[in-house]
Amino acid sequence: MDLDAVPQEGNRTHAGLRKAVYARDAQGRMVVAPSAGWEVEEIVTTQAVDAMAAEADAARLRVQQGTASTLEYWMSARRMDVALLAQSTGLWQWRVRRHLQPACFAKLSPALLERYAQALGLNPEQLQRLP
Repeated sequence: MDLDAVPQEGNRTHAGLRKAVYARDAQGRMVVAPSAGWEVEEIVTTQAVDAMAAEADAARLRVQQGTASTLEYWMSARRMDVALLAQSTGLWQWRVRRHLQPACFAKLSPALLERYAQALGLNPEQLQRLP
């Protein structure tokens, strides 16, 4: 994209801030240019955030029905997936998936609860209940 074509339409998901994008200047060099964003970006970002909120609501329902642990809700609410949570805690993905089951989650040690809580930005007591 050319420097004079950098979108400046504005994007309310940026909260009035600008972001850096790469553009080609008059000499053909790639430079960093400020952008206020554009409408298409705003629409896509809003749809993605809405989809993540819907997934967190579905996880909350599964927890209330007793088919999922509170770990699944908090993972969704914090916009994480199994791979990211596993990487953040240093656990294997299969272990994280296993802990999404209520019976397995109920048996977790305090040390493992602390690892999950720290990765999710919570304390262990919050992790064990819905907000």
